Amino acid sequence: MSDDLVLEPWTVHGSRSVYDSRWVQVSLDDVELPGGRRFEHHVVHLPRVAIAMIVDERERVLMLWRYRFAVQAWGYELLGGLVEPGEEPPRTAAREAEEEGGWRPVGEPEHLVGFEPLPGMISGRIDVYLWRAAQKVSEPSDLEEAGRLEWVDLERLAEIVARQELLGSGTWVAVLRYLSRRTR
Repeated sequence: MSDDLVLEPWTVHGSRSVYDSRWVQVSLDDVELPGGRRFEHHVVHLPRVAIAMIVDERERVLMLWRYRFAVQAWGYELLGGLVEPGEEPPRTAAREAEEEGGWRPVGEPEHLVGFEPLPGMISGRIDVYLWRAAQKVSEPSDLEEAGRLEWVDLERLAEIVARQELLGSGTWVAVLRYLSRRTR
C-alpha cells in the first residue's frame, strides 16, 4: 500500500430489518463506497458472546465435547454463551461455565481476546476470558448444552486442532491465542 493512498470508510445511509429474532437479526444496509457506488448490502447481526477458558494448574483446559447440528459435526468447545442485557461479558462467561459444566471460575478473569469473526457481513463480537482455577459446584444445569465435559491436556490440543475437532471461532481463536502466548 502506498503512503499517499487515502482510505475512507463506507457511508451507511440507512438500514432496514428483514428478519429479527432473539438469536439473529438480518438487515439490508444502504451503503455507499468511497468512489460513489451505492447499493444494498446484507448484514447478519448476532448477539454478543462471552466464553470462559479455564486452565488448571496441570495445564488442562475445561472443554465440552458435543454435537452441533448446523455443521453436522462433533467436536470440542469452550464453555460460553450469549451476553444477557445488562450483564457484563466476564460475568456471562463465568455463569455459562457453571451452567454448562458445573464449574465456577475462581478469581478475576484475564481478557484473553475479543474479536469479530466475519466482519465483512456479520456483526457479533466474541470475548474470551481466561481463569486459572475453578471449583466443581454442581452438575451441569443447562441440559440443552449437554455433552461430555473433559479436562483436555494442552499437549493434546495440537492433535485435536490437526483433526479439526475444535468447534466455533471462539474456541479456535482462544486456543490458538493461548498456545501462542505459551510458546513465547
